[in-house]
Amino acid sequence: MAEAVAEGVTRVEGAEATIRRVPEAIPQETLERMGASHAQQTFAHIPVAAPGELSEYDAVIFGTPTRFGNMSGQMRTFLDQTGGLWMQGALVGKVGSVFTSSSTQHGGQESTILSFHTTLLHHGMVVVGLPYAFKGQMRMDEITGGSPYGASTIAGQNDREVSENELEAARFQGRHVAEIAKKLAA
Repeated sequence: MAEAVAEGVTRVEGAEATIRRVPEAIPQETLERMGASHAQQTFAHIPVAAPGELSEYDAVIFGTPTRFGNMSGQMRTFLDQTGGLWMQGALVGKVGSVFTSSSTQHGGQESTILSFHTTLLHHGMVVVGLPYAFKGQMRMDEITGGSPYGASTIAGQNDREVSENELEAARFQGRHVAEIAKKLAA
């Protein structure tokens, strides 16, 4: 989904996308016992973000898995390190947006995004979602993620691929955020 969001961003003239991941907070041996080390290795090629770099961007589109209707602990730990940015007002007026995934259709996608918005608002960011201009979230012919709060997918137990509709929602959101950020920068 992050790659689809980035693809959408680059559809806006002059916009660039940078993909980062937050640091892992779970020890490697625990990941191995959980059977999660393979999934983490899939993203090993993506550079790890530093909280301070958020201020370098005109917009930040955060992606997080849903954990009990909330963002992952790793994301929360990362965001908890942005107090210095908050003190400086470094993110005030920048665009913030969120996308997510959950294991089940009703696994808390909307609550994850909405609770994430609280942090963005505390930072003074301009929160942007996924408007109903993206008609794919009105579909009734398939099970699909997505809401006005942001793009999402239903991952199952890592056994469901992101659907084309969900990828298109992510692309739409990326483009929409980049367009708004460009207008704000002008």
